[in-house]
Amino acid sequence: MFEHLPNDYETLERETIDGVRYYTVPGSDTPRKLVSITSVISHFNREKFREWRQRVGEEEANKITRKATSRGTDMHTLVEHYLKNEELPSVQPLSEFLFKQAKPELKRINNIHALEQSLFSLELGVAGTVDCIAEFDNELAIIDFKTSGRAKPREWIDGYFVQCAAYACMLYEMTGQIIDKFVIIMSCEDGDVVVYQEYDKAKYIKLLGQYIRDFIESKIQEYV
Repeated sequence: MFEHLPNDYETLERETIDGVRYYTVPGSDTPRKLVSITSVISHFNREKFREWRQRVGEEEANKITRKATSRGTDMHTLVEHYLKNEELPSVQPLSEFLFKQAKPELKRINNIHALEQSLFSLELGVAGTVDCIAEFDNELAIIDFKTSGRAKPREWIDGYFVQCAAYACMLYEMTGQIIDKFVIIMSCEDGDVVVYQEYDKAKYIKLLGQYIRDFIESKIQEYV
């Protein structure tokens, strides 16, 4: 049984405008719309994705994207129910396989602060939904759950850690809690389960600033 700690976080409304996701944060005067950190990261990596789609072709790219989205959604659903000590729903066989092979790593999680929880930072102007805030090997972590065909080289996943850094900043602004590390649990179709851990939070907070500036500058150019 996983232990859960009480919290009083709000669930924020989400909407998509011109392909960009926004969260509405209630305010004393006027509600404020903050851009999703996922949209910021996608924007920063837009050229890489465009080149990939051109290389594999639109039809194949769409097929791969649909498959990745489906298995990722199922994985998150199973993990959320599992960590909540709930009965698991039925999903496609591939997703069930990816979840089951990841269970030994999931058991390293405990004292859960939040699952699939809205967070925001007025200072950074971003918001998002964190997968999990909990202790991982007895250290407080931002934990993200990923699926893949095969394990990704460490140098390919900077964006994952930037997203973790954003959630860490949001959490600190909202509660004053300091995260010890970032954790990515990646379950792969080839049978590998990889746990990436990162303690250099300053590196990715600095990189987060670059991602946000790139997004803002791009939006300014659209109106020039």
